[in-house]
Amino acid sequence: MTESNGSDARVRQAEQAEMAQRARGGETPDWEKRFRAPRVSLPDWAEDAPDRALFVSNATGTYELYAWDRATGAQRQVTDRPNGTTDGVLSPDGEWIWWFDDKDGDEFGVWRRQPFTGGPDEPATPGLEASYPAGLALARDGRTAVVGRSTDEDGTTIHRARTGEDPVEIYRHRESAGVGDVSHDGSLIAIEHTEHGDAMHSALRVLRPDGTPVAELDDTRGGSEELGLDVLGFAPVEGDSRLLIGHQRRGRWEPLVWDVATGEETDLGLDLPGDVGAEWYPDGTGLLVVHSFEARSELFRYDLATGARERVPTPAGSVSGATARPDGSVEYLWSSAAEPSAVRSTTGGVVLDPPGLKSPGSVPVEDVWVEGPGGRIHALVQKPAGVSGPLPTVFDIHGGPTWHDSDSFAAGPAAWVDHGYAVVRVNYRGSTGYGRAWTDALKYRVGLIELEDIAAVRDWAIGSGLADPSRLILTGGSWGGYLTLLGLGTQPDAWTLGIAAVPVADYVTAYHDEMEALKAMDRTLLGGTPEEVPDRFAASSPLTYVDQVKAPVYISAGVNDPRCPIRQVDNYVQRLEARGATHEVYRYDAGHGSLVVDERIKQVKLELDFATRHLFT
Repeated sequence: MTESNGSDARVRQAEQAEMAQRARGGETPDWEKRFRAPRVSLPDWAEDAPDRALFVSNATGTYELYAWDRATGAQRQVTDRPNGTTDGVLSPDGEWIWWFDDKDGDEFGVWRRQPFTGGPDEPATPGLEASYPAGLALARDGRTAVVGRSTDEDGTTIHRARTGEDPVEIYRHRESAGVGDVSHDGSLIAIEHTEHGDAMHSALRVLRPDGTPVAELDDTRGGSEELGLDVLGFAPVEGDSRLLIGHQRRGRWEPLVWDVATGEETDLGLDLPGDVGAEWYPDGTGLLVVHSFEARSELFRYDLATGARERVPTPAGSVSGATARPDGSVEYLWSSAAEPSAVRSTTGGVVLDPPGLKSPGSVPVEDVWVEGPGGRIHALVQKPAGVSGPLPTVFDIHGGPTWHDSDSFAAGPAAWVDHGYAVVRVNYRGSTGYGRAWTDALKYRVGLIELEDIAAVRDWAIGSGLADPSRLILTGGSWGGYLTLLGLGTQPDAWTLGIAAVPVADYVTAYHDEMEALKAMDRTLLGGTPEEVPDRFAASSPLTYVDQVKAPVYISAGVNDPRCPIRQVDNYVQRLEARGATHEVYRYDAGHGSLVVDERIKQVKLELDFATRHLFT
């Protein structure tokens, strides 16, 4: 290691101050408060009982579902499981809360339901065995559900389940599919499917409740021109056959209204540069439009009769969810990198403010654009206030890969900044929010393409004086963990150490052990199975390069993870052990990450400690 400079001393001082504080029984440090402070999701409300709502909160220290009677203000905890619960749906009449019970956090389970006012749980779909979920839509009649299921044996099946009757299978295919929505009168069911074999680009089909096809919309055309479609929801009006969908016909996600009965398609022509999503206003006369562009977002109301677009005022930052209420107001979940998330309303103020500890803020992000091999790369940078480089720098790589880092509040990066590190987050090729060509660029050279972009931003960070080249951490979770291990092996001289959470480590074994929907995605990304395209899997697998890894490696993994299964992680670790490579492994009893706050804090502490020991001792 090189001689310490002032920024290194800042990191050590932060660690020492925190240890002294804990020894004195002092106040919880800010980084830990950000994890412990109660958070809430955007409340989902019942279509026919809008005063009844459902949201997710970590108020007890574990993320669970909560019912909220907005008329009385009463709230109650619905679920209470050791590994937490976040997957829940409120029935349109507001009478029932459905939640997915996957036992060990392995995402394999069954739907259960509970009365909104409280009471015992009961099986929601008797007769359907455990599976991975593939969508759920509840009809307004109070007794019908459309349930999507995925298993390794059957592929995807979709059933119509009615109270008091045996479930009826209405769809089956080996390729991945999912339930989109059910029409307001219950006569139409929209599904997304990938029967053409491209799991990244869905086609749409509308069925009758008995499974009879009504209409099909398919934008896939083969090769690099394949386009995807996405169900956004049926019009919330009785007898209305309009379906709101997302399409990519102009190189980015945009909404389109498709009248299933007539076949008419209404292109909204919004002319916005980024990806655009939408949902219906409750009276069906307009759309609430969410525009995401260059790591930030904004809201509009679009009038379907006039085509007028009116901005819905929100602060600068990111809206991670929004919904239009029956009175025409809009509620939205907003945050920025500097300010914690809050559920706000256009009527003014915060809608849902949990009691207890308030989260400290953090430093804002700076936008950086770097020329890369595939075009301009957008990166977000945070660093401790009032310091200059070169700093020990963390490259925190997002998962997905079809996701993107944004100007939104995140406790993990803020913890690194509090400890004296600069944090760089890269929206590499494969990220969303920069057009379809950027998102779809990954095919066949999976992992290697993303790392080219990360390397370009790394060179900028060093050349600009931000980053200390002798103290560079590559880290991330899920796909970010995969890129961490792949980067340590293919760029062994570029990184000082690596921290990988729930990663893909051995791509071939991961493929054979993972859930079926992810197998379909991997076949799309790499052009086949490991047996059909072995060279591509080998080129994209961290295990191929494990013997080239020079940096110390820290890996954390959930033993019940169906997305990045534990066996393939163990294969990678055994190769590190065989040659005496410096590494540490932490296994925990959960699936693809943890919903328990104490567990998440423990993991961050272990990561910070690993970095300190290997960078500054």
